[in-house]
Amino acid sequence: MNRTSCAKGNAPGRRCSRRGFLASAAGLSLAAAAMRAQAPREPRHYRVAVIGHTGRGNYGHGLDKVWQDVPGCEVVAVADANEKGLQAAVKRLKGAKGYADYRKMLEEARPDLVSVAPRWLDEHRDMVVAAAEREVRGIYLEKPMCRTLAEADEMVAACEKHKVKLAIAHQTRYSPKLPVIRDLIAQGRIGKVLEFRARGKEDRRGGGEDLWVLGTHVLDLIHALGGEPKWCSARVTEGGRAVAAKDVKPGEEGIGALAGDEVHALYGLAGGATAHFDSVRQSSSHLDRYGVRIHGSKGLIEIYHGYLPAAAILEDPAWSPARSRKEWVPISSAGIGLPEPLEDGGLHAGNVAAVKDLLSAIENDRQAAASVYTARTATEMIVAAFESHRTGGIVTFPLANRKNPLEMLT
Repeated sequence: MNRTSCAKGNAPGRRCSRRGFLASAAGLSLAAAAMRAQAPREPRHYRVAVIGHTGRGNYGHGLDKVWQDVPGCEVVAVADANEKGLQAAVKRLKGAKGYADYRKMLEEARPDLVSVAPRWLDEHRDMVVAAAEREVRGIYLEKPMCRTLAEADEMVAACEKHKVKLAIAHQTRYSPKLPVIRDLIAQGRIGKVLEFRARGKEDRRGGGEDLWVLGTHVLDLIHALGGEPKWCSARVTEGGRAVAAKDVKPGEEGIGALAGDEVHALYGLAGGATAHFDSVRQSSSHLDRYGVRIHGSKGLIEIYHGYLPAAAILEDPAWSPARSRKEWVPISSAGIGLPEPLEDGGLHAGNVAAVKDLLSAIENDRQAAASVYTARTATEMIVAAFESHRTGGIVTFPLANRKNPLEMLT
């Protein structure tokens, strides 16, 4: 370097001192560091493994293919105890190494991230604990979380012990419409929130199965908008009478002991409102009522399930357009009555958003938006309905009983 011009701004021919030279070099180093900090970071490389089980929940709602649209993630292995299902998955996931045993896959492939994809609940606990014990960095889990609160507690403990971040596929938690609705509530657009009303799909699964399989989404949404559940009072019926031990049978999709063609549950929330969940088997049509309605002193908000779910506001304290002549106005991610600027990519878009948030949670040492803890809360709200029915009264959170209450009916 020509020391006569080592510092920026020195006149030609002026000699630069050693102190000036060092200061200039330090300044250049700091500037270079600043430029590097401002430059877009290359995405980290994550090795991903997928656990599915063809015939027992398969690969959930796209939890195997989501990684193909997340930069920096490479699916290197897939496990499926069903041979035909495994071969199809290897082909679908573009050459990922196939394993019949997910435990062997976890040992050999040493992935950073794992999708626990089967929809069936009965293997979730074992799969999550096995992945956590092998110290993967993150797990993306299909809903519902698991069969009992005891299993949920074990999953939480494994993630805490091994410092693993877990996200559950409650895609509405990641909807760009959710912050808009939170802001509308905070701004008082529907006044004081009085109650939440949620229903399942009320098809052939209506009642107890609906509460487990689809109730997990709407109860999680109530938790996200209304705060922690404090108590629950519920009644579960079969053919119009209270469910008894004789009505309990093994549930579909690995749920465990299950009963009830109707469920009617009431919850008290930390935010001061109450919340209802109801499901009556075979009571819906092709236009189902699945979703959440938020009742406020000045109006209503409706939101359904999905990444860009249908949502609308009725600014009417009577809650009755027939009387007030008020109209429902759609809510987009841009606000009330504004066109939706985003394309609806369905559940896949929700999965991509969830996985990107999971990676951010890992890199910034925080919990995912739909974390292992929110997953346990949704599960606890489900179990609370059956526990209240079993005990015949109000139950408080956290529940003392961590088993399946229906197995304890007499």
